[in-house]
Amino acid sequence: MNDIKETAAYLQTLLKEKGAAEYACSVSQSEKRELNTDLTEFSLYRTIFNQSASVTVIQEGRRGSSSGNDLTEAGLEKTVDDAMLSAASSMPDEANVIAEAQTPEVFRTGVYEPDMELFYDRLTEFLGDIKAQYPRINVLQLIGDHTQSHTLYFNSNGTRFEEFDGAYGVMLEMSASDGEKNTGLDYVQISTHDLTTPFLRQGNIAKHLADAEKSLESAEIKEKFEGAVILTPDCLGNFLYMLASNYIMGGVIMNGTSQWLNKLGQQVASDKITLTLKAQDERIVNLQPFTGDGYRAEDVKVIDKGVLNCFLLNLYAAKKTGRPVTKNTSFALVMEPGDKTLEEMVASIPRGLIVGGFSGGEPGANGEFSGVAKNSFYVENGKILGAVTETMINGNLENVFKNVLAISREQVCDGSTVLPYLACDGIVISGK
Repeated sequence: MNDIKETAAYLQTLLKEKGAAEYACSVSQSEKRELNTDLTEFSLYRTIFNQSASVTVIQEGRRGSSSGNDLTEAGLEKTVDDAMLSAASSMPDEANVIAEAQTPEVFRTGVYEPDMELFYDRLTEFLGDIKAQYPRINVLQLIGDHTQSHTLYFNSNGTRFEEFDGAYGVMLEMSASDGEKNTGLDYVQISTHDLTTPFLRQGNIAKHLADAEKSLESAEIKEKFEGAVILTPDCLGNFLYMLASNYIMGGVIMNGTSQWLNKLGQQVASDKITLTLKAQDERIVNLQPFTGDGYRAEDVKVIDKGVLNCFLLNLYAAKKTGRPVTKNTSFALVMEPGDKTLEEMVASIPRGLIVGGFSGGEPGANGEFSGVAKNSFYVENGKILGAVTETMINGNLENVFKNVLAISREQVCDGSTVLPYLACDGIVISGK
């Protein structure tokens, strides 16, 4: 059964025949065309096909779900039977509901039909640009792909959403070397609809390449001190996800462990911070026009000049807590820019780090975090002295976003988020 609409219609027939009271289903097909290099030579071109169906049923408050890749009639029947069996064996919960009816809609986003010849030319150009402009960079692997996807969502309340989407992806794995000096591995990736702009000028690719070469010059931190850090957009995205998980997502709101549980409408961060989840933004490729619950996605301003506007709750968490559902679950984040250039931000740091990545465990319920600063540089008296290794940072998540020194004018869009550089104070930095 290859046609996605026929598949959806057959699923709906099965669910009705088997007496499903309430249900929500999603059927998707995708085709990925991928180009790989072995070092700087293209060595592989392949096409990967994928298909899947997921079914959720609710019977008298009992919820059951199942998914599978077999879209034959027998495979679909098994998926439905498994969902029904799962529901029958689960505990009833009045928060288990199907989203109310939405106006049916078809969404067409991105570049559905790729231009693979032009894409290949851009990738070849990209390799040439790296060789000419960053001679100390070793390209270990370059993967370019285009993914075309077709998804159909429907539920028992009459909602029907259909999406046609296509996007290019570029992932570069690299290191740098100069004589006997070598750096560790680094990678950078973007999602894009744009084949008119060289890849070297998209996202944060050029900065990653430049930083990899700068990492050949090292600096050593031997003691522990409290200083300032500048989070790069890549690292800031990681910290924002940790912040959301600890303070505003459904799990910590339902179990009551969020430190912000009673702070809606209150100042929780610096007034320099305004953070929005986007439903439509021409800079972002990885958008979701509708949520997994079956709502048309909307822009959601999560923090407005430091004030907490909402929690991030899916339909179940909203029903469970008696709070509004958040009609955006994409994490397509945009943070508004500040009034300083990155250069000015660095010049203002007496002592601290530029942190390109963070590797550590999950923060505690109180927001305390500790981990290793990756792809990071030591700053003293406003000067970058070199790359650091084996350097730990620890602090408190809430304080990171309260003790903001500056936010950059520059924003970086990698296709998933639009984020600036953020400088904050009060971070404990520990060398060897």
